[in-house]
Amino acid sequence: MAGIDVANGVAGAVIGMLFAVLFQQPLQDSWYRLRRRSTRAIRSLRRKEESGSTWRAFSLGPLQTSALIVEGDGETPIPPETVYIHVLDDEVELPSDMVHWRGEIVAESERLRAEGRTPLWNGSRYAVESFDISRTSLDETPEVHLRLRPTDYHTFLAAQQLDRRLPDGTTPRFRYLDPEDPLRAPAFLQCSFAVNVAVVTADDMLVVSRRSDRVRMAPGVWNSSVNEGLSRHIDSAGRRAPDLHDVSRRGMREELSLEPHEYSLDLLAFVLDTDKRHWSAHFYAKLEHLRSSDLQARMSRGVADRWEHQTIDYVPFRPAQVIRYMLRDDRVHRWAPLAPALFHLALVHAYSRTLVERVEAQVIRRL
Repeated sequence: MAGIDVANGVAGAVIGMLFAVLFQQPLQDSWYRLRRRSTRAIRSLRRKEESGSTWRAFSLGPLQTSALIVEGDGETPIPPETVYIHVLDDEVELPSDMVHWRGEIVAESERLRAEGRTPLWNGSRYAVESFDISRTSLDETPEVHLRLRPTDYHTFLAAQQLDRRLPDGTTPRFRYLDPEDPLRAPAFLQCSFAVNVAVVTADDMLVVSRRSDRVRMAPGVWNSSVNEGLSRHIDSAGRRAPDLHDVSRRGMREELSLEPHEYSLDLLAFVLDTDKRHWSAHFYAKLEHLRSSDLQARMSRGVADRWEHQTIDYVPFRPAQVIRYMLRDDRVHRWAPLAPALFHLALVHAYSRTLVERVEAQVIRRL
């Protein structure tokens, strides 16, 4: 009997081992799948209705910006004849409890001048009074109505102190801005309107600039190919309203030594930096014959505003290459707020939204 018991024990052990080998892992996998599905089902039952604003800033995976694309999708350019700009007569005025902030900037500039150093530049600029969008009655082409007021750079610097405490303990951001309505803001907080251009060479290289450490605003960050602010004296000669395409051409000439006959130019979008209240017209420029090496050689012979940039990168203008470049570890947190949206729109303009968004999703999944 003892021998039979031993044999039965051995047989049971063997059968148990075979059962464990053959069925234990599949059973564990099945139990895991059942538990995961049950958890998802319970979560879906608990899920409630959600709502969110239609105004969301541009983001791309880990790249988060404050750039709000207000009008334009990149695929269809905005015709220049549908952009209406009206310049008002009265200059922007700061609130009484912010006037001395501008006085501090003026005093700093005078101190630098007295010390024989470079004073703070104070060029004439425009502030955005309002930005409105409508559609034409026949083909629903966008119509943009932009109203501007005269201002200057010192007022802009004073108004940029959005988080500085006022006498009552609040800040300009808290007192004057509504995060639920980003398009509404007083003109004195919107003393910046610029053009940003994505330049692509004839051999399909995207020009990416790094701002100089010498500039007052956002030094050292990576930016668009060309960035040029509207000037009342230069862009409104003869008291006419500025033309945004002409401002872009001026920026192309001053920053890259390029002439209008050397490229095509398309207006892609109007974008607002909701954090700093900077408005921008985003353009795409394609060089007709100049390759990246030709552009470098051209710039080596002199550039009017060379001091604004300290580095220029040339990136293959293909969706995967540009997206990976924007998301590089040494780039992703070093962008000027409006630049990534510009490069995305330029890719969409050249390759279509469907292709670009598919490539963006692939690149982000592989990070």
